Amino acid sequence: MLLVIDIGNTNIVLGVYQGEQLESEWRVATDKAKTPDEYGILVRSLFAFSGRDFADIDAIIISSVVPTMTGIMERLARQFFNLKPYVVGPGIRTGMVIQYDNPREVGADRIVNAVAGYEKYRTALIIVDFGTATTFDYVNRKGEYCGGAIAPGLSISMEALFQKASKLPRVEVVKPPFVIARNTVNSMQAGIVFGYVGLVDGIVTRMKAEGKENPFVIATGGLAMLIAPESRTIEAVEEHLTLEGLRILYERNKQAEV
Repeated sequence: MLLVIDIGNTNIVLGVYQGEQLESEWRVATDKAKTPDEYGILVRSLFAFSGRDFADIDAIIISSVVPTMTGIMERLARQFFNLKPYVVGPGIRTGMVIQYDNPREVGADRIVNAVAGYEKYRTALIIVDFGTATTFDYVNRKGEYCGGAIAPGLSISMEALFQKASKLPRVEVVKPPFVIARNTVNSMQAGIVFGYVGLVDGIVTRMKAEGKENPFVIATGGLAMLIAPESRTIEAVEEHLTLEGLRILYERNKQAEV
């Protein structure tokens, strides 16, 4: 079985694959202060809860946008699973041309998403990933990664309002009942949620005009289901896109070693 680990700034998502089937998935907080031992105990608890054992795992692949966490997870793989993990980055086979000025600057999660999206749809794509930051990535019809845009995430935007405006409270990022809100909490939620919908549709519309390929638009990430139903441009939500991309990259690199 394959363990895939996607390390983000806010959360770490882990998944266990049996072949092409995602058997288990967990989401835990990203904590740079935790040691490999502490994460090992946490992962062992998750495995036990799902009736799994570390011995079930015979391969691991890691994607990370947090450099310090990459080393922690690599040590976890060696110490608890006795495995050398694949790590998405320079040297790993993606099967995708990266048309970035400096390909090393592209976040691993963005490449993983692009690989998974193109593998499934085989057409030009715009991929919107709602994470700590929201990324917009363009893949052309030939399956080449062309670049994209990065915006502050919804949670960052809401937290900035709370921190910088002294009379505004910290509120949950949820869809409010009205745009013309009648209280401060709903007013903040309306501004963030519906304002963000406008941001997403605006960037996607500009990308479509610039790319001239009528790309299919997919969304992923923790807050995709909040924004997608309100968006005019998002056409599908792929909840496990990053995990699926990690599985695909593992298979490509495993085959290349044979």
